[in-house]
Amino acid sequence: MQGGAEAMPDYELLELILFRALPRGDVKPLAKRLLRAFGDLNRVMAAPPSRLAEVKGAGPAVVEQLKIMEAVGHRMARAKVIQKPVLSSWDALLAYLQTAMAHQGTECFRVLYLDRKNVLIADEEAARGTVDHVPVYPREVVKRALELNASALILVHNHPSGDPTPSEADISMTFAIRDAAEVLGLVLHDHLIVGKARELSFRAEGLL
Repeated sequence: MQGGAEAMPDYELLELILFRALPRGDVKPLAKRLLRAFGDLNRVMAAPPSRLAEVKGAGPAVVEQLKIMEAVGHRMARAKVIQKPVLSSWDALLAYLQTAMAHQGTECFRVLYLDRKNVLIADEEAARGTVDHVPVYPREVVKRALELNASALILVHNHPSGDPTPSEADISMTFAIRDAAEVLGLVLHDHLIVGKARELSFRAEGLL
């Protein structure tokens, strides 16, 4: 309480979290096994329940506690960007997307919907796929934008491989959504691909 979170290494924070699920056990060995299996605290939190359960000692109570903590982290990061102008909170937006998507085991596609002042009015998962593909339907994306009375969009998806380099399919899908949006007077600001350690912006790369 005196030193704050920065005063504690990952394994000690993880021990405190695990203690809530296993109050009468020695959680240090389990904390070390989890960090050894997944690499760091963020990856432990983001790991799928089925993979967490493979670690010795990570029973249902432990998995539930870790998923609760992950959800809290996502909500806190999201609160920093929702209903705020995107351009003035860009770093917070990237931090949120890294928290929410960088360590997902499958591809996830989400759409950020903005109003005329570029305020983020909705953040929605549009599709979830496999380790290297996610089905996206341009018509559904622009239809939802009209339902929300949005004026602009930012597309986001992750690459579980860790490399945010866009595929030909990513580029084609982006152009299809851009063209469908333009017909209806909507602006596609960017498409962000979230990798393990960095993000790629279509606009920054000259692809939009």
